[in-house]
Amino acid sequence: MSNGFKNLFELRGELEQKQKITLTILGSVILVLMWFVFAEVLSKKVISQNETIDITSLSEENKLYYENDSILVANYDKLESLSTEELNNYGLVKNKVYPLLPSPIKVIKAFPELNEKDDVIGNTFFSIKLNVLGYLLAVVIAIPFGFLLGLIPLFRGLFSKIIDSYRFIPLTAVTGIFIMWLGLGSQMKVAFLAFGIVVYLIPVVVQRIDEVQKVYINTVFTLGATPWQTIRTVYIPYVLSKLIDDIRVLTAISWTYITIAEMLNKGGGIGELIWTAKRQSRIDKAFAILIIIVLIGVLQDRLFVMIDKLLFPHKHINKGNKH
Repeated sequence: MSNGFKNLFELRGELEQKQKITLTILGSVILVLMWFVFAEVLSKKVISQNETIDITSLSEENKLYYENDSILVANYDKLESLSTEELNNYGLVKNKVYPLLPSPIKVIKAFPELNEKDDVIGNTFFSIKLNVLGYLLAVVIAIPFGFLLGLIPLFRGLFSKIIDSYRFIPLTAVTGIFIMWLGLGSQMKVAFLAFGIVVYLIPVVVQRIDEVQKVYINTVFTLGATPWQTIRTVYIPYVLSKLIDDIRVLTAISWTYITIAEMLNKGGGIGELIWTAKRQSRIDKAFAILIIIVLIGVLQDRLFVMIDKLLFPHKHINKGNKH
């Protein structure tokens, strides 16, 4: 028991599987409790209309502090001195609101409303479809171009520095260009997403090619391999086995890009739901949608790990022996 506790503080120490699960659960509980506490601390009490009333029933003094069809945040200091009974007589009630950070309870309660009124399931699958199409297109473009730049000195000299500089383009600034080219439909969103991934993925492919060790190249050269055989037996397996981890990271970032694209028009998707929640001042619904994106990201990440183990099992042999 003492050794297990000691491992928790060992520099770069290895956690056992049971410890990982326990600490993950404990960390999640701590974060939710902190979220709940901060939400309560940042909450405010306001006076709001409880039912439709005749404004003439208010006294002249309090009539100045009544605004029909609005929350009386600005007037709370004046009306808070009234008792609950007096407020009820005026058709008013004290409510707790969460203007900055919603309570976890309110976020959980937002899910049924999202399902019933906003078709959150349909919009989620629509975003997933756009996301998958976007990074599949990006991979199809980036890998061949990356190999050309990484392997052929002529192409590297001509285009490598230029493509590297594209990474400094702010993607939000080019949305207007994509709209002019492709309109506001799904085609534009997929192309925008693919562009956002391609500008990062091509330099990564080149970097992975540069990382191929000389010993492998010399070995196949000694065996009399042709340039194409060298590409097929050395470069492609090595680069793809490393590249899947890079793609896994970039597809997580792609949710940022697809959300930006979906906010541009009412074509469906999670981005549109977030924009609608913002316009409705429903921060609880916005947080609920963010939780959905996080859950999709976790599942997507696990799927990439499974694919990686299936296609490149040699990468995980040593990891399995450690446990």
